[in-house]
Amino acid sequence: MENVEKAIRNLKDSGLMEKSPSQELKLKPLRGLFRCTGFFRQKAKRLKAVSAFFYENPDILDKPVGELRETLLSLNGVGEETADSIVLYAADKPKFVIDAYTKRMCGCMGSRGNTGRCSRFLRVPCPGNVPLYKEFHALIVEYGKQYCGKKRCLECVLVENVKM
Repeated sequence: MENVEKAIRNLKDSGLMEKSPSQELKLKPLRGLFRCTGFFRQKAKRLKAVSAFFYENPDILDKPVGELRETLLSLNGVGEETADSIVLYAADKPKFVIDAYTKRMCGCMGSRGNTGRCSRFLRVPCPGNVPLYKEFHALIVEYGKQYCGKKRCLECVLVENVKM
């Protein structure tokens, strides 16, 4: 997660988080901003393409949640977590983000599986409450960094639900 945060900082510091034509983005310098992550060449190319899509479709975030998510998933390099993050954080629409930490925690609570299974397992009790979704996701990420990311499983409160 630290590498992702560093790449985002690099994008912000370079002024690339603002709305601008994607043709202005040059791949070589963009790759340098992602060098801290794996597959930086591939990520730079995909980010450029996704950026072009958003620039050419300025009203895309106005679509209903389901339609927006399906459109995003149709883009090369956009998976479930990325699509759901865009829906929640960029479009400011209610979509719970299931990331690697969430899946790991669901596994510790007895629900191993894909994004859909994890989402059903959690049965998020705050439908439509976008700020609460954001806060819940942020808390999961922070908890995951402190415990899952540091392999502190035996200190984790969720481990009670796992038979060792």
